[in-house]
Amino acid sequence: MFKDLDPLLHSQLRLAIVSLLVSVEETEFSFIKEQTNATAGNISVQLDKLQEAGYIKIEKTFKGKYPLTKCSITKKGIKAFEDYVKTIQQYIQPGK
Repeated sequence: MFKDLDPLLHSQLRLAIVSLLVSVEETEFSFIKEQTNATAGNISVQLDKLQEAGYIKIEKTFKGKYPLTKCSITKKGIKAFEDYVKTIQQYIQPGK
C-alpha cells in the first residue's frame, strides 16, 4: 500500500524551496526567487505556509536601508523532506 505524500511538500514551488534549503541550510529570499523563477508574491505565500508548518524559519532584518529576508530549514523540515523522498521512492520502486 502506498503512503500518502505530504500535501505541503507536494506543491512544486514549496518542494523547490525546501530542496534548496536542504542543500544550503540558509539563504536569502532573492536566491530563492532567482532559483525558482517564481514571483515574489507567490514565494512569500509559500514561505508563510512552510513556516506555519514548522518546516522553515524566516528571519527578517535590514541590510542598510533594504529589507533582508533569510530562510533556513528546521529539523522538522529536514525530516519531512526525507520522508517525502522515501515515499516518492516507494512509488517509483514498489515492493522495495
